Amino acid sequence: MKDLTGRMMAVFVWMARYYDARFEELGLTSATARALLQLDPDQPVPTRELAHRLSCDPSNVTAFVDRLEEAGFIERRVAPQDRRVKTLAMTETGRQMLDRLLTLQAADIPPLQRLSEAERRTLLELMDKAWAACHDYDPSALRPGSAPGS
Repeated sequence: MKDLTGRMMAVFVWMARYYDARFEELGLTSATARALLQLDPDQPVPTRELAHRLSCDPSNVTAFVDRLEEAGFIERRVAPQDRRVKTLAMTETGRQMLDRLLTLQAADIPPLQRLSEAERRTLLELMDKAWAACHDYDPSALRPGSAPGS
């Protein structure tokens, strides 16, 4: 098991570095790109929910949100049902950047290029099974691909 988990971590760390460089090519930091990927383009998301999706304290997302707002990707709004709650609404510019990020994620990346289509399907099935175990362990976990932009 140690070999498997070690190898998985190594691949995931490599992929994070790979994507970080691609995010920089788009003028984004890894943190702002990941934050943008966690927002719903059609539904304002409370700041606290973004913090949950990024697994960080709400006070720590302020810097990401400031950068996204300065870039014109999001607007801060007041939640109509509770004016104390701040939500993050994606702008048209943000939607365009999100489309670029999703296209980037869909690209054929080096770790997957050596796998056949059948192997990729099998890997996806196995990852889905592993993710289900994650969700069983922590039901509040957000399934990758279940939220728009993730």
